[in-house]
This record gives sequence, C-alpha cells and structure tokens, in this order.
Amino acid sequence: MPYSPAPARRSLLKLLAAGPAVSALGGLATAAPAHAAPVPLAAPGIVKALPPEHFTVRGTNAEARFDAFGDTGLLTPADRFFVRNHTSTPVLDAADWRLTLWGDGLHGRSPVHFTYGGLRDLPSVTRTALIECAGNGRSLYATQQGEPVTGTPWTLGAVGAARWRGVRLSDVLRRAGIAHDAVDLQPRGLDDPHVSGGVDFGRVRRPLPVAKAFDDVLLAYEMNGEPLPYDHGYPVRLVVPSWVGIASIKWLGDIEVSTRPLTSPWSTDWYRLFGDAHPAGGSAPISRQTLKSAYQLPFGATLEAGRLHRLTGRAWSALAPVRTVEVSTDGGAHWRHARLHDTPRRDGWVRWSVPWRPHATGQVTLLSRTTDAAGNTQPERAVHNTQGYLFNAVVRHPVTLV
Repeated sequence: MPYSPAPARRSLLKLLAAGPAVSALGGLATAAPAHAAPVPLAAPGIVKALPPEHFTVRGTNAEARFDAFGDTGLLTPADRFFVRNHTSTPVLDAADWRLTLWGDGLHGRSPVHFTYGGLRDLPSVTRTALIECAGNGRSLYATQQGEPVTGTPWTLGAVGAARWRGVRLSDVLRRAGIAHDAVDLQPRGLDDPHVSGGVDFGRVRRPLPVAKAFDDVLLAYEMNGEPLPYDHGYPVRLVVPSWVGIASIKWLGDIEVSTRPLTSPWSTDWYRLFGDAHPAGGSAPISRQTLKSAYQLPFGATLEAGRLHRLTGRAWSALAPVRTVEVSTDGGAHWRHARLHDTPRRDGWVRWSVPWRPHATGQVTLLSRTTDAAGNTQPERAVHNTQGYLFNAVVRHPVTLV
C-alpha cells in the first residue's frame, strides 16, 4: 500500500494570530515566512495580499500583471509572484514537517524521513530559475487565434523568476538509498485533495523521471534569500527548472520512488496535449515549457504620437538561452532587433528595450518574437490543444496612438 503521510497543518487563523513562529530543528533556528502577519485574504485560499495593481484574481489563482513587471528587476519579488493553487494554501509549521521517501525504488524499501532542520543541514545550492504555468498565455488561443480552450484564462503573468536555495534532489535520493533500477519519482504536496466534478483526485502529484531529478532539480526552502512564503510552498517545494510549473510541487510531503513508470491524473487527464493536431488519446505528458516574449505594457494602452517612447519587455525560452529579440511596431511589416539588458542564461529570462517615436495616430499592433540559441523562434500561430497549454505564438499587442 502507498505510504500516506498526515499533513502537518495548523489552522490559518490560529497561526496568523500567533504571529511569526520560531522553531528549533536539528540545531537550526528557523523562522516562519515574513508574510505571516495578519492580512485580509484577497482571494479564496491565498494568504498574501493581492493588490489589483499587481494581480488579477482568477478563482483560486492569482495572475501577476505582466505590464507591472517593469520595476521588479531580473528577479520577481515574492509578493509579486503569481499563485497557482489547485485548492488553497496550507499553512504548515516547519517544526512538524517531514519529507518521506518510500517505494520499491529504495534499497531497503522502508520509508526514509527528513526533517526540515535535517534538510537544511545538508550541502545547499542556489539557482536562479523561472517557474511558469503550463497554461500561461492560454486565453490567447481564443483571443488571437479564435480557438476554444478550457482552463484558467491566463494572459501572460503566470510566470516569475526567483533565486531558489535548497538541496539537490539527487543528494537526498542518494542518502535515502535509491536503487539502480529506479525510473520514476512521484512527489506529492500537502495541500488539500483536489475535487472536481464530484471526483476526489487526491493531493497534487505528478511523475518525474529519475534522470531529470538527477540533473538539476532542487528541494527549495528559500526564495530570494528568505524562507519560502506560504503561497509559494513553505516550508519546502520542488523547483524543476525549464519544466512546466506543475512539476515544481509546492508544500512537498512525500516522494514515491519506483522501479516502474508512474502516473497520476496530472499526467493522464491533464498536462497532456489533446486535439486534432495531436495523437488520438493525447500526447505524452508535457515536460519542458516553451518560449515567449511580451511587452511590459497594458493591452490597449494609449500612447502619445510624436513622442519618443522606450518600449520594454521580457523574453525567455525553456529550450535554450535567448539569442535575439525582434520587435515590430507596424503589425509585422518591418522588424528590428531590441537591446538585451541581461546576459542570456539557461532557465532565465532577459529584459529588453527599444526606442520608438510614432508619428501617426490611430490603432497599431506591436509584436515581439524570441529566437533562442538552439534556433527556436516564436511562430505566428501556436499549435492548438483543447486544454490550452504551451502557447508560444508571437503576441499581438494592440495600442492606440493619440
């Protein structure tokens, strides 16, 4: 039978009323996230404040406003990072938390446990990486391509970059005694079970190949130099660079280690590509994200003609570092290169800018497109799939000149 750990959870109101907690684990004092001070909930099940100038609430989720990223720097502050929740944010106590590894892919086949303090005593690494929801850009299938899709209607703000500190998952697997014939892991979160259409699908979990786990995956406990905020996985989450966000399980509770391929509804029902352009029964479970670019400007913005404007944006690719960004201010008739303001790196984005002095008034469509070091370029249209994943087309960005 699968091992099912009980979630180490306190009441949200009880914990927030108590204020930030400090607990001793493994000889290390660990503070709760700085965001533990009482704040009014701005969306169901989300702890942090969601001011409308920075977020759009979408059910249990909060999309960051991409047009407001201009003042955030290369890293996305935790209080500006998008929130993707299947249910609600659990408020956990690091003093009670433990990570359990179990399954026939361990030598002893007995569960192995790690406390928060024990995990932090292991050698740490720091890695800057994007996390992007698989459905980022989903609404553009309908608004740009006229193709219906299901799911949360994200525009472009279900993405963020952070500096993550934690322990290599490979180090933890070795300490737990992973067997040479293990092929799959199944990390699982401690949030409430996901119920949809009257069906209880259990806690969020998704298979991860051992090969990827040994490549670059982190068990992260810090985000931008601070303990993880509750909404972003406190006390420990996975960070799976370059893969779709669902792989970076938050509030990690246990990991099954298996000598056989594993499945879950998050790899069979969801996070696969269905539709006319894909195999009958759907594609293989999606893994890597794709490439995008976007202006840090509201859709439908009004700009003054005859003035010099500095257009800014961001570009990224999960396939290779960004090589170039091209922009068009006339709907695609002419293109020119934007200036890149950051050194392109694996698993990160770059900020870009271009000067523009429009002369005529009226409606204009701005475009931007990324080409990465592997030669991938954003297409004019994304290949449709019914659940709206992996939108990668050039975004048509309308503005009005007055």
